[in-house]
Amino acid sequence: MNEGKHIPLSAEIQQTISTDQAWHYHIVPKSMDEDVFVFYADEDKMDSSLSDELEMIFGKTIKIIPTSTQLIHQTLGKYYRLTYKNKRAETISFDANQSEDFVYKLIAEADDLGCSDIHIEKYEERCRVRLRIDGKLIEKYVIPANDYPALVNKLKIKANLDIAEKRLPQDGRITFTNGGSKFDIRVSLLPTLHGEKIVMRLLSKDATDIDINTLGFDNKQLYDYLEGIKKPNGIILISGPTGSGKTTTLYATLKILNEEKTNLLTIEDPIEYTLEGINQVQLKEDIGLGFASALRSFLRQDPDVIMLGEIRDGETAQMAIRASLTGHLVLSTIHTNSAWGTISRMVDMGVPSYLLANTLTLSVAQRLVRLLCPNCKEQKAFDANLFPNNYKAPRAVEHHFEPVGCEKCFYTGYKGRKAVYEVIPIDYELSECIKNEKFNVREELKAKQINQLMDNAFELFEKGETSIDEVYAMLMSNY
Repeated sequence: MNEGKHIPLSAEIQQTISTDQAWHYHIVPKSMDEDVFVFYADEDKMDSSLSDELEMIFGKTIKIIPTSTQLIHQTLGKYYRLTYKNKRAETISFDANQSEDFVYKLIAEADDLGCSDIHIEKYEERCRVRLRIDGKLIEKYVIPANDYPALVNKLKIKANLDIAEKRLPQDGRITFTNGGSKFDIRVSLLPTLHGEKIVMRLLSKDATDIDINTLGFDNKQLYDYLEGIKKPNGIILISGPTGSGKTTTLYATLKILNEEKTNLLTIEDPIEYTLEGINQVQLKEDIGLGFASALRSFLRQDPDVIMLGEIRDGETAQMAIRASLTGHLVLSTIHTNSAWGTISRMVDMGVPSYLLANTLTLSVAQRLVRLLCPNCKEQKAFDANLFPNNYKAPRAVEHHFEPVGCEKCFYTGYKGRKAVYEVIPIDYELSECIKNEKFNVREELKAKQINQLMDNAFELFEKGETSIDEVYAMLMSNY
């Protein structure tokens, strides 16, 4: 094996030992059959008692392969992560008779690792569990196919879902307590070819620690954004794909606006954060409580600030415009590719361009990019051919940084994420462009020194904070 790399492990062999066992003995499992369990072990920490102890634990004949300390550490860092709460994650095995214990430990481990989603899925030959950490899915466990229905039913019961219904999608909710933290989990079941797929999203994290100054705005963007939210009325739209941090930006904004003299109302699906002083409403379309109907009720609640989780249709868009026209500040999200793209999207939804021009205060677009680990990123000469075709870089780049991987970043090469923003304050000139439905305003934005997403992504790459792979999609954008 090559130094500087990790030992590849399948999820099946990975889950044969716990994280505590792996780090305590500095071992990595290689293979296991009925009689023999083979391990790689750190050659610097091996002693004569290692095989005897492992034989007592696993009840099998143990075979040890001495391996370099570096290779063992890199493999442990990649596959047996230490949690964000500074304790070791416990690798767990599934037992149909103890499925409730498995569910509890799985959710607790996901919370400790800072996971946003848990995917439990069934295929023809195997079932697996994947965790989404820092925006990427990692396969963590394999479940016996015969035991999969028991796990699905256990989760259905916990989420108050119909265990007899296997043909239709279902959505539910679980309240979970892990040590000192209490949070909700949104459960979504989807019938697939080989069985029901489950996705659990960990929700309701306390928003008190969110700080708008640390999200990723540059100085000009932050100034424009804070000036926009000071206005007593109007509509502020934040666009971006799912998982781009829009909700976090909205709550950082609500935290600033949350004062005793202000009445703040939100309608969300789901409620992802909780914040004292804000009246939060969970969307329930099955009983008729949608964004538009909730907004009608909000206008009778004497609000100052209204936050809509998302503008999905023309009715909600028109209600949001109406609310902003009647003296309220409305915050919401919308799915478009760029900040200016929200204009054409709202017009397509049936909002008259002259009304939008009079009410839109700020249009913001954002994406999340992973940051390179500062401890192990490696500088390399840069080849301009690595840029997307037809992309013209504003400046020549001689060097860039590539991800390597170390113990501090779990050998991913990345540590943490940062939002890249595009902030357009709507002034008189841009308002006239909206009225005239002029959708190509590159020259106007350039004259106002407003950077687009691709410009800010390039700057982040140029500074060496992220890799070309992380910003490639934004550099490809032709809007």
